[in-house]
Amino acid sequence: MVIIGFIASIFIGITLGLIGGGGSILTVPVLVYLFYIDPVLATGYSLFIVGATSLVGTFSYFKKGLVNVKTAIVFGIPSIVAVYISRAYIVPAIPDEVFRLGDFIITKSLLLMLLFAVLMILASYSMIKKKKGVEKQEETEQKFNYPLILIEGTIVGILTGLVGAGGGFLIIPALVILSKLPMKEAVGTSLVIIAAKSLIGFIGEGTAVAIDWIFLLQVTAFAIVGIFIGMALSKKIDGNKLKPVFGWFVLVMGIYIILKEVFIH
Repeated sequence: MVIIGFIASIFIGITLGLIGGGGSILTVPVLVYLFYIDPVLATGYSLFIVGATSLVGTFSYFKKGLVNVKTAIVFGIPSIVAVYISRAYIVPAIPDEVFRLGDFIITKSLLLMLLFAVLMILASYSMIKKKKGVEKQEETEQKFNYPLILIEGTIVGILTGLVGAGGGFLIIPALVILSKLPMKEAVGTSLVIIAAKSLIGFIGEGTAVAIDWIFLLQVTAFAIVGIFIGMALSKKIDGNKLKPVFGWFVLVMGIYIILKEVFIH
């Protein structure tokens, strides 16, 4: 299982490098089901893995001039603040036993896994559906819809803090629609935002839990190898054509997590 886990860690990086948004959604299931990490701790570990891997991925986008720094700052600030508050205060405040439904107990770990599964299903929909006219968008004068960006950034930050996923599938459409960025620039800018908010969210963990740094750095290293493979493959393979296939896989995984945690567990 550990060997399979490290191979899956490479796949996390490949999907991030190849299709951008949605790749990090695999991190928590890999940590929980292949490495048997507690779900609450796994969401924290995921922030570091996703943040470090995305940070490495941003360099090639910076070189190509596909990162809009102003947009990254405007969208990133509310998102970073929200993810830090989420990890430092909201997650620790959730009780171990949230509530009971007869003999069925909703624990903190179960709640986070169910929330994560719902997020996976939403992510799969955004990857499966066909986008109309986004790729051919012409460059226009950038105008920020500040109230909507503030709300979206905060929501993405809270979700990232709770479930440990980067939220690229939410960020990229928001950057295209709200910030009027071309798709390739939106992908590069989203990686910068994901890297910043994930790593700062991980700092919000504080010293409440003991972190296995050797294991965490090993998984991160495999994921970083994967993102280099993914970026190399992206020159030969159109990631947008693979996105619907990956979306169906994520949908199946989301449904499986709900079934496993609620009925099989």
